[in-house]
Amino acid sequence: MAETFPEPIRNLPEVDIPLDGLKAYLSQSDNHQILFMEFDEDVEVPEHSHESQWGVVLEGRADLTIEGVERTYTKGDRVFIPNGAKHSGKIYAGYADISFFDQKDRYKTK
Repeated sequence: MAETFPEPIRNLPEVDIPLDGLKAYLSQSDNHQILFMEFDEDVEVPEHSHESQWGVVLEGRADLTIEGVERTYTKGDRVFIPNGAKHSGKIYAGYADISFFDQKDRYKTK
């Protein structure tokens, strides 16, 4: 996969997320996290929930179900998952996004 993110992003700490084919970098704040994610394999994401998440798709495609509503997201689309909303989906190889999590400790670094 070609590098999606420039060196300053790739120099951020990598996130420890147990999904094959995912590489994610973490920008940590005192009260939120921003992840820069790229997938080089298709991934099924089981249903789960957490604090609010907002993101923008940079490349590729993801089929997401948020609170029972299915939608396909592609380059340029914005995704909002409200606090506590149950969601799941399939993310396809080549997908990349930037996601804001309204939670300071959602993910840990490797």
